[in-house]
Parts: sequence; structure tokens; C-alpha cells
Amino acid sequence: MATAGSQGAPRQARALALARNPKLWLFPSILSALVAVLLSLLYLGGIVNPTGHLHRLPIALVNADQGPPPPGRSVDLGTELTRAVLAGTPGDTVDWRRTDEAGARDLLASGKVYGALLVPADFTATVGRLTAGGATERPTLTVLTNPGLGSLGSSLAAQIAQNAAHQASVAAGKELLAAVPAAGGSTGSGAAAGGSAGSGAGAGARGPDTGATARLLLADPFAVTTRVGHPIGTHSGLGLSAFYYTLLAVLTGFIGGNIIHNGVDGALGYSDSEIGPWHTRRPTVPISRTQTLLLKMVMTAGIMLLTTSLVLLCTAGILGMDAPHQALLWLFAYCASLAVGLGVQAINAAFGGIGQLVSMFVFIALALPSSGATVPLQAVPGFYRFLGVFEPMRQLSDGIRAILFFDARADAGLARGWIMIAVGVVLALAFGFGMTRYYDRKGLHRWTPQPSD
Repeated sequence: MATAGSQGAPRQARALALARNPKLWLFPSILSALVAVLLSLLYLGGIVNPTGHLHRLPIALVNADQGPPPPGRSVDLGTELTRAVLAGTPGDTVDWRRTDEAGARDLLASGKVYGALLVPADFTATVGRLTAGGATERPTLTVLTNPGLGSLGSSLAAQIAQNAAHQASVAAGKELLAAVPAAGGSTGSGAAAGGSAGSGAGAGARGPDTGATARLLLADPFAVTTRVGHPIGTHSGLGLSAFYYTLLAVLTGFIGGNIIHNGVDGALGYSDSEIGPWHTRRPTVPISRTQTLLLKMVMTAGIMLLTTSLVLLCTAGILGMDAPHQALLWLFAYCASLAVGLGVQAINAAFGGIGQLVSMFVFIALALPSSGATVPLQAVPGFYRFLGVFEPMRQLSDGIRAILFFDARADAGLARGWIMIAVGVVLALAFGFGMTRYYDRKGLHRWTPQPSD
């Protein structure tokens, strides 16, 4: 005979018994496997071979040589060297941008090139003295880096420029050695390759040691030095602070948007609230989907004011991150987080339960590898370059990088960042309210359970 206390108690299911039901496993297994495959391919696909995917990495090329063309040549040696650099670059891996030194500095200061290769003004004259035996120092080519564009991109550009300079030096050395006889012989014609018309007196009188030293210099006649072309602060994470600040802005909008979404649904009685062992469900408040979305978006706009302020306080105030133009940085980060948060609310309103997964792919999974903030977009496969045209993190990282490292110049990516934020807000509002109004007109109210097929 059943006791009074057990008459209304439902029979509880057992976990192992439910686990034997294959239908219970099907949906989460397929979805989890799909997410694992996509995340693996997306995240590692963009970084496994940056040098193999190089496509038109922008590097400035400056010929400041002011020397007259050597005898028998129509142009100065700096022009010949820059032509050799252009001809020696395989395929379209590098976008050499020929300009003067002032133009190169401006390109570096606006974040349009990852580095620069400079030929000095006395290049032809120094090579001429070297071949004539009147100098023991090689002409120096200068490689300028741009750490504000990230340590990897700047390093790639420096490596490419150094290799190009070295190849040009080796090629020129073969030509110079072919024109200069071995040590101890008559070397009066040694000036032919370098442009000095001196007699063989200086060279011919050299002893074996002096001649050997000269030939060593001629074998690799160009020295290469590397300097920072556009310096950044010491508290900038070697140029990565812009990426991580962008990531903070995106995560603030993404996570904050989802917290607001779940919190509002719980407060209005459309989802259960469970904290530890406490489980509650509030009475359902009759409200249309459109009005619910409006409430969530208004709360997103308000709460983002707090969170973006705390991000700036923690990073610049407590951690001491180099952050010029702090007011502009806060305003841009707030608008960026707001655009992401509104997008999250729109996607959740349109897709329901899987909306958080969809927004994760839109704002995180697809955005991170196509941001160009750690690995340059010129060093990733074409698919990621395509995503970088519209994925939000690329636009936001360019804007924040311009504020932090490039004096908030509009042409350094800040103008594009503002434009894409505005486009993102408009798309979020149009898509979100368009879908909720459609659902409301169809009578698909949230307080009424919809029949399943």
C-alpha cells in the first residue's frame, strides 16, 4: 500500500537508462563534432604556413642614391639595386611600394607598410671607393621595421627586406669580383664595375693581405642594418596590445550580450533560472518578441557604458598599457562593443536557442583568424582575406591599432573602423527587428508553446 507522501511523487528517470537511448546522443554528438572540426580548421588553417601564403605583403622600397651613374652605366647603382630587388621577388609575395624616404616614413606612420628597405644617398659613391681600393667600409642598406603592425608582420617584412638586400649584394659581388683581378696582379681596371676611373696605382701596389681583404669586401659589398622605423611604447606588448584590446572589446560585447539575453529571458519567465541547487521560474510576462528585443538592446547600450569603462581603467590605469588618445579609445571601444552586443541580440532573437552558437561563429570563430591583428592578412589563405573584408574584428583591430600606435590617423584604419561600426549597428537593428516583427505578425508568440513536427 502506497504511503500518503508517495502518492503524487513522479517516478524519477535513471541516467544510465536514458543514456541507452541513441536519439538522446544524436543531436549533441553531431553538433559538437561539427564545432570541433570547424574550429580546428578555422583557427589553425590561418597560421600553419604564413610564409607559404604570402600575398602582396606591403613593404616600402626607397632609392635615395644621389651619385652620378658610373662610367659605362646609364643609371646610378641604387637604381640598379632596386630593380634587382623587384626582379628577384618571387611571384606576387611582396608589394614593393617605391617611394622616397619621406613617403616611406609616412607609410610607416600610417600603418600602410610592414617595413621598408632604404638605399642611402651615397650608395654609388661608396661602392666606387670600395672597388677602387680607397675604402674599407661597405655601403649600408637600412631595413626599417613597423612593430605597431604586430611582431610577426614586422618580422616577416624585415626578413624579406634583409634577404632581398643580401641577394642583391651577392649578385653585385660576383660582378665586382669578375672585374677586379686577383690580389698581387694588376688591378688598375678594378674601377670599371664600381664607376671609379682611377689608375691601378692604389690597387696594384697593395700587398697580398690588402688585396685579399678587398676581395672579401667585394664578395659581399653591401652591409645591412635593421632599425625601428616607427617606434611604439614599451608597454604595448610588442605591438600586440591593439589585438588584445580589440579582443576585449569584442568579448565584452559578445559575452555581455549573451548575459543580458539570458538574464532578461529569466526575469520575464521565458527561461529557468538555476544557480547551484536553486532552480526558479518566474511567471511569464506577456510581451512581444519585438518589445523583448528592444528591451535587451537598450540594456546592452547601457551596460556597455560600464564594461568598456572598466576595461580602459584596468588596462591603461592599473596595468599601465600605453594608451594615447584615451577618450577616443574609450569611445571607439564602446561603439565597437555596442555593435557586437546588438548583433548578438539580433542573432539570438532570430535563431533562438542556437543563436549563441551562431553569434560565436560570427564574432569569434570566423573573426579571430581573419582579423589580421596577429598574422597579417597577406600571410593567410585567400579564404581568410575574403572574411577580413567584412568580419568585425578586422575592422575593429585596425581602428584600435590606429588609436594606439598611429596617432589616431584616419587613413591608418580608423575611418574604416568607424564606417564598419555604423554598418554593423544598422545591420543588427534591421535584421533583429525585421525578424521579430515577422514572427509577431505570424503569431509566433514566445508565451505560447509552438507545436513541433
